Amino acid sequence: MAITPDETPRLANNAERKVYQLLLDQLGDGDLVIPGKRVTDHLKDHEIDFCVALEGAGVLCLEVKGGEVWHDGKGWRQLRGGREVSIEPVRQAREACYALRDFVEKDPRWSQHRLRWDHVVVLPNTELPQDFALPECPRWKVIDRTDLADLAARLRRILLDQELDRPLLSAAGIGQLIRVLDGRGLPQRSVVARALENEDAADVLTEQQSVILDAIKLLHRVEIRGGAGSGKTFLAMEQARRLARAGRRVALVCYSHGLASYLERITATWNRRHRPAYVGEFHDLGKQWGAPAGPDESVRNDETVRFWEHDLPSQMTRLATQLDPGHRFDAIVVDEAQDFADAWWDPLLAALKDDETGGLYVFSDEGQRVFDRFGAPPVPLVPLILDHNLRNTRQIADAFQPLVDHPMRALGADGPAVKYVPCSREDAMDTGDDEVELLLDQGWRPEDVALLTTGSRHPEQRERQAAGSAAYWDSFWDAEQVFYGHVLGFKGLERRVVVLVVNEESAFERSRERLYVGLSRARDQLVVCGDPEFLRTVGGPDLARRLNIPQ
Repeated sequence: MAITPDETPRLANNAERKVYQLLLDQLGDGDLVIPGKRVTDHLKDHEIDFCVALEGAGVLCLEVKGGEVWHDGKGWRQLRGGREVSIEPVRQAREACYALRDFVEKDPRWSQHRLRWDHVVVLPNTELPQDFALPECPRWKVIDRTDLADLAARLRRILLDQELDRPLLSAAGIGQLIRVLDGRGLPQRSVVARALENEDAADVLTEQQSVILDAIKLLHRVEIRGGAGSGKTFLAMEQARRLARAGRRVALVCYSHGLASYLERITATWNRRHRPAYVGEFHDLGKQWGAPAGPDESVRNDETVRFWEHDLPSQMTRLATQLDPGHRFDAIVVDEAQDFADAWWDPLLAALKDDETGGLYVFSDEGQRVFDRFGAPPVPLVPLILDHNLRNTRQIADAFQPLVDHPMRALGADGPAVKYVPCSREDAMDTGDDEVELLLDQGWRPEDVALLTTGSRHPEQRERQAAGSAAYWDSFWDAEQVFYGHVLGFKGLERRVVVLVVNEESAFERSRERLYVGLSRARDQLVVCGDPEFLRTVGGPDLARRLNIPQ
């Protein structure tokens, strides 16, 4: 069996799984196969479905395209998800091969010089005519379903038939290749490429979890509970998309500005027929119906609490009962539902076309109940539990597990250890700034990094918010800036790297929930800055142990 660096790789689809198994079965003991390899050059990030190194031959980069694939005389086409799309498998394979070869040959540890490299397209479900040929792609550069029985032999022949005076790949060369592809010193682009690779794997796992939505097709009132990283927001959006695609009038609702901005941006890219009729904040839905804007919600006093949690929902309920049938909803999807007060459910239910069969799909995490609200829908819901963490690295998921109210199985990729930097509350902000600079020096891009506080806001956050809520949340998408936020506004969002500044003046009733939210927002790398005694008091001894906080 061939050498492979990962005994249980995460493959994107059945076509890749089929090709991977064939490679393992047919390649020799000294050959190497690496699935899902990413490489970054100055042009773009490339993804190589399989990098295959054959002892006594050379290196090939395979681009696998499953399903029905054909060439219409102008370009390659593929049937994907029931619709035809344009693809460029030859260009993808060629450019990825050149990028990987360039990376390998520039590594100072590589001493093999220029070997035999080539790129190949694999179509495991398609049969090509034997006289097929394109100027940029002769028939022998494509492996179709009739060629799979001798896949390895064909790959070897492609390399050996090269009329080039280049040496063949030795066992020592394969060893060097493995070391080179492991990276060196985590240079800037390699850090990002590794994060992107983890992100792709997490995306595949999250999409696989959508089978849950197939299971609830006949249910119209459901609550899906899950801890941080379980894919709740993806499922909420996907449920809204499926309902809209089926011709239902749908509202996708949440509480916070940041999550609403994210949901609006993502759904705006969908096919118009798949978009919900409403996407955004609960309170903005009321404004659409004619409810007043109300006082500044960030100022917490008896007057504002009474308006937002009692007066406004009462007015919204009255307005909802007066809606025309065309403005009512067949179904409502609520993300981060633990943020909702009791009174907020009344106007949502009143806005349904049918108060008995209207759909209500609720996604929640009791561990992230950071506001003093304990609302619950006044109708029975079928509960489902998500107990897998898909989005965080195993190191990050393990760190915040003591704060989750039920066991979670970590399925994310491996990543760097969580870094804890001890400091006083007063110094936590400056310490966090230093850690951001260090991360940028290590190669992370500004768009990868967020600094979040649990207490007072960072001066940069206050300055950006002074320009207005819309401008502030636009900065979340700005690739040239590190994002600065507060854990209360970052619920439902994530960043590849998070510097968590624990700077509350003292512990209070919801400090543990704030800490849980902050620790779980990083996907790939997490840095925690705070007072060790505060973290031990709020998070408990198990959390302190996992963060390596000294006794």
